[in-house]
Amino acid sequence: MDEENINNLNQQKTEEQTVNIQNQLPELTETDMLSSKIVELENNVNQYKDQVLRKAAEFENYKKRIENETGNIIRYANEELIEKILPVLDDFERSLAALKNTNTEKESLVKGIELIYIKLKRILELQGVKPMDVVGKPFDPEFHDALLQMPSAEHPPHTILQEVEKGYLLHDRVLRHAKVIVSSDKNDSEGSPKNNLSEMD
Repeated sequence: MDEENINNLNQQKTEEQTVNIQNQLPELTETDMLSSKIVELENNVNQYKDQVLRKAAEFENYKKRIENETGNIIRYANEELIEKILPVLDDFERSLAALKNTNTEKESLVKGIELIYIKLKRILELQGVKPMDVVGKPFDPEFHDALLQMPSAEHPPHTILQEVEKGYLLHDRVLRHAKVIVSSDKNDSEGSPKNNLSEMD
């Protein structure tokens, strides 16, 4: 075989290889494009999944908030009415106290009023109303209204000595503040009782 034939053969092989490579290139490019598209679609799916999960969580939070708000509206719906009934309860307590100090001829009347009072009190308790227990406790402006300060050797300062008007809670909310008399500082023990409580802590 002469040199020219060898060169021709080599050139022919090179051309065939080039054609083979060119034929393969579009296939690789198409596969790469498809792979890229799949990755892009997977990213989109993950993004939409994330958005759906976020919206579901937001809706769940919204639902819980609405349920809480609705529950509170129902829970405290009678607040205004109950607040207006409390003075009647006070009157019952005062009447019972006054009648018990009189002679025993009115014993049946006292028992009758006492039964009505207990019934009214029970109805209010079923609605979530409970009286505050304040005497001997530290003064707290969130629950108590101080009417007067008095010196006391037996109690530390700002302790409730006496309840003038009973305070009530409706569930966990203050329905009516307790009106109270509070012990003053030891430095203020001399002199008359104070009714100016602006200097209290």
